[in-house]
Amino acid sequence: MTSTPADAARRELTSFNGELIGPDDTGYDEARAVYNAMIDRRPALVARCGDADAVARVIAFARTHDLPLAVRGGGHHGAGLGTVDGGVVADLSPLKDIHVDPESRTVRVGGGCVWGEVDRATNAHGLATPSGIISTTGVGGITTGGGLGHLTRSCGLTIDNLLEAEIVLADGSQVRASGYENSDLFWAVRGGGGNFGVVTSFLFRLHEISTVIAGPTFWPMELGAEVLAAYRDFILDAPRELGGFLLYGTVPPAPPFPEELRLRKTAGVVWCYTGDDTDAAARAMAPLLDALPAPMLHAPAPMQHPDIQAAFDGLYPPGHQWYWRADFVETVPDDAVRLHAKFGAEVPTPQSTMHLYPIDGAAHDVGQDETPWAYRHANWASVYAGVDPDPANAGLVKRWTVDYFEALHPYSAGGAYVNMMMDEGQERVRASYRGNYDRLARIKADFDPDNVFRLNQNIEPAG
Repeated sequence: MTSTPADAARRELTSFNGELIGPDDTGYDEARAVYNAMIDRRPALVARCGDADAVARVIAFARTHDLPLAVRGGGHHGAGLGTVDGGVVADLSPLKDIHVDPESRTVRVGGGCVWGEVDRATNAHGLATPSGIISTTGVGGITTGGGLGHLTRSCGLTIDNLLEAEIVLADGSQVRASGYENSDLFWAVRGGGGNFGVVTSFLFRLHEISTVIAGPTFWPMELGAEVLAAYRDFILDAPRELGGFLLYGTVPPAPPFPEELRLRKTAGVVWCYTGDDTDAAARAMAPLLDALPAPMLHAPAPMQHPDIQAAFDGLYPPGHQWYWRADFVETVPDDAVRLHAKFGAEVPTPQSTMHLYPIDGAAHDVGQDETPWAYRHANWASVYAGVDPDPANAGLVKRWTVDYFEALHPYSAGGAYVNMMMDEGQERVRASYRGNYDRLARIKADFDPDNVFRLNQNIEPAG
């Protein structure tokens, strides 16, 4: 009888702190699933790792057996980089430790946590750190790729708030990286993705953020160009406390949205003002509202920070078909506004959307070469996401996404955002890092010369 990698793992990884799951095991289909149902891969082994030693043993096993190794935190990446056909998945989901230190305003987070878990733990102390906009997103992936979300203008990117990381390297050794220890490695993991090792623990700076004024303002999609033009002229001069990304999409067909608005196509803004002063929030939003016709819905309200972080969870549960693209943008000229409005009006399914995230404010306080994240001069990130639960619509949402992206790409800053890339080739990876790529490649050669960690937006070792 032929021995499988799962059989070999059970023989060799004795006293393994975790769970070893192969294709013949109950629960395999659940264990191999990732967020994007467009990805359907069958790894030879899923190893759920209970500690850093278990991670090191799985890396060694994959190397010994010459098997490709994928590393999965939350499993949200659109291209399915947390899994691999015929290889080994190091699944970090058991690494759930969270420790908040209110006095130092820090939180230590296990590499298998998702942001909702972190948000709730820090909110209990009236604190928060920047992350994304869907609370089921894994901490590890979004952090090592950059991290855009509701708090970007006020607090910077997720990587700007990372103080320390504990990392298992390709040779199995375990190191701490910070501004004072393994500083080159620390620089690299703040935007360089999973190229340098497996981060099993993160230490983040926290901010005094508890209650926020958050929620949507919706205008009819017929005003799509007018809304974008006004938003473009407004947001970069708004107070830093005011976060708000523009979206084109469809009003969800469920409460709390009024029945008469459900499934209407919309141009809108999703707000997040950091503070509980409703009057100050209203004053900050007023210039945009005054520049446009009355919206069909204006619903920002006081809520706890974890609530706005989880607001999209019901609309985007695991198991849907996803295809996305993204660009960085310095300016949005009138021709680009018209193209955006055209594609926004053609949004193909109720969950498909375009988001234009502002990345000015605190994100601009960090220099171009202080982290690998090389688009500090950009003012926005435009994200195009085709989404639908029906596999029959996978081609439809992909075509709309690609067509939208290709039409607007000439107006972009030219690069890419690794957290929102599909399999787009090495040239796009290089474009993500611009002048920082060569330094990343040298650090890659120091810490992973054999490119063990290559199932990612890969940085090839210098040599």
